[in-house]
Amino acid sequence: MSPALNPADWRFCVAPMMGWTDRHYRYFARLLSKRARLYTEMLVAAALIHGDPARLLRHHPAEAPVALQLGGCDPQALATASAIGERAGFCEINLNVGCPSDRVQAGRFGACLIAEPALVADCVAAMVAAVRVPVTVKTRLGVDQHDSYEHLAKLVAGVRQAGAQVLILHARKAILGLDTRENRLIPPLDYDRVHRIKQDFPDLIVVLNGGLRTLAEAKPHLAHIDGVMLGRAAYEQPMLLADVDAQLFAASDAPLEAGAAVRALLPYIDTQLAQGTPLRQITQHLLGLFAGQPGARDWRRRLSEDAPRSADPHRLLLDGLSQLAQAGEALQRRQAG
Repeated sequence: MSPALNPADWRFCVAPMMGWTDRHYRYFARLLSKRARLYTEMLVAAALIHGDPARLLRHHPAEAPVALQLGGCDPQALATASAIGERAGFCEINLNVGCPSDRVQAGRFGACLIAEPALVADCVAAMVAAVRVPVTVKTRLGVDQHDSYEHLAKLVAGVRQAGAQVLILHARKAILGLDTRENRLIPPLDYDRVHRIKQDFPDLIVVLNGGLRTLAEAKPHLAHIDGVMLGRAAYEQPMLLADVDAQLFAASDAPLEAGAAVRALLPYIDTQLAQGTPLRQITQHLLGLFAGQPGARDWRRRLSEDAPRSADPHRLLLDGLSQLAQAGEALQRRQAG
C-alpha cells in the first residue's frame, strides 16, 4: 500500500501550461513562494523516451517541489517515461487527461481519454507500478457527450483503484473541436461537481482548477476540497504568488517585494547566460510583474524590445526598476498636489 500523502502539499498549485511554465518561470516562481507546488509543461511520453531526456527534463534543484506532467495513452510508455522522470528528481508524475488541443487529440491522449476510463486506469496502474513518487491525474469534468456525473465518478473510481491518490479537476468539460482558448471560455464552470467528487471520494486529495483569478476567489473552495490550482492568473500576475505562503500556509516570512525578486533573480540570469540561454527566454516571464503600477508599460517595452539585444542584463533590469520607482514617485506627487 502506498504511504499516505499530506493534503497540504497540494494546497496551492501552479498549473502546467505549454509554452509558459518552463524551467525559467518555475525558478522565478519559487523565489516568490516557497510552498506552491509547481508543474512542468506537458511532455509526451514517447518524446521523452526517444528524445533527449536530459534536455527535456532539465530543471534547477531550487524549483522543488516540482511535478512532471506527462501526456500519452500507452501504459508501458507512460510507465517508462515516469521512471525517467523520477530518476530526474521530480517529486510527482502527473497524467494529463484534460488537454483539448487538436495536436493532443491526434495522439489519442489528453481530454479524449476521458471517454475511456478503463484505459486511463490502466495507464495509472502502470505508472504507479514503475515509480515510488505519487502518480496523480489532471482531468476535466467530461468530454463531449461523456459529461454526466456518473461518467466522471467512474473515471475517478478507476484511477483511485489503480493507485492515484491525488486528482486535479478542471471544473469544465472539454468540447473536442473547439480550440484551447474556446475550451477555457465556452464550457461553463461547475465547482459544485468538484466539491461533490470530494464528498464521494473523501480519501482522495482533490484539487480544483479553472476560472480562479485571485487568492480571494480561491480560498472559499478550501472549505470543500484540499487544494486549488491557478494557471494564467499566476503567470500573468506573478506577484500573486508572493502572497500564497502567508495567506494559504500561515507563513510568517514577509512576502518578497517585486523589485527584490528581480534582484534575487540576477545570479540565476548570469549563470544561464553563461550556459548560452538567451536573456529573453528568462525576462519574458517578468512582463506582468508590475501589472497595474505606474511605469508598467515602459517595463514591458524594455523587456520585449531591449532584452533580445542587451549586453548588460543587470543594467537593463536595474535601470528598469529605477524608472518604475520614479514613475511611482511622480504619481504620488501628482496625487498630493
